[in-house]
Amino acid sequence: MSTDITKEIPEAATVPPPGAAPAKQKKVPQGHRRLLTRRDRLTLGLMATLPTILHIALVWVTALASIALAFTTWDGIGFDSIQWVGLQNFKELFEQNPQFWPAVQHNVIWFVVLIVIPTPLGLFLAVQLDKKIRFSRFYQTAFFLPVVLSMAVIGFVWQLVYNPDTGLINSIIGANEPGKYIDWIGDPDLNLWAILVAASWRHTGYMMILYLAGLKGVDPSLREASAIDGAGEWQTFKNVVFPTLRPTNTIVLVVTIIEALRAFDLVYVFNGGAEGTELLSILVTNNIVGESSRIGYGSAIAVVLLLISLVVIIPYLVATFRKERRA
Repeated sequence: MSTDITKEIPEAATVPPPGAAPAKQKKVPQGHRRLLTRRDRLTLGLMATLPTILHIALVWVTALASIALAFTTWDGIGFDSIQWVGLQNFKELFEQNPQFWPAVQHNVIWFVVLIVIPTPLGLFLAVQLDKKIRFSRFYQTAFFLPVVLSMAVIGFVWQLVYNPDTGLINSIIGANEPGKYIDWIGDPDLNLWAILVAASWRHTGYMMILYLAGLKGVDPSLREASAIDGAGEWQTFKNVVFPTLRPTNTIVLVVTIIEALRAFDLVYVFNGGAEGTELLSILVTNNIVGESSRIGYGSAIAVVLLLISLVVIIPYLVATFRKERRA
């Protein structure tokens, strides 16, 4: 009798006693799914390794080599001709080179002109285009087109504009006749300012795009609140919009300083950095690539240019990193 009952309820033997923890169920192992194949990992490795090697070789190695060569004298023929001279190159640069301090002065003038004329003009254009006027896309393209062009191409274009015989400016003002010529490129009193006009023409579009991007990030509710309070357009811009452009202003300042320090191709196309247009970058090229091939001396000028750049770049990077940490 008891045997029959046990056969009828076989599940009773597997029921856990009251209060006992339920038995854990075994998970059925599932097959591991690879997200990246061997070919994908190889491709990603090459994409990360090759640019890194090129960056180190073309930027860091050359920069460190220039710093080392600045304390030597070398004509570029054979490594056995490299001779250590210490600070002699820098001493000669600061005390005996008649072109060095005019070049520094011209770089400073370049920066002042870019920050005073095209930067406010670019801000003005950005404010006007931010109002969503008709054909705004066309105007943006037209003003930004010089930024897309190569500086060498811009130099050739403005050479045609400044040509004494057939140039646009002399033809308009009647200075293309014998005895009335105005040599915009060869005159040391005019050539630097003529080149700065061409540089400002390009820099205006660059600043316009930077400020236009900054204006797109301004909260529209701030302008609406200012309008409700009765503020005019100028008061809204001065007290509400412009303070919010502080990060953009920092970027604009750094970009303008870098543009002033690395100015080279436009001047080189105009007149090769002759009298009145000396720049530090021109002096570096003339000493390293020129007939004298004073690579050590040219490297010393490049080190001075690097130090001036670091004075501007390092504070900007420190401020940027601090801002990211606070965020």
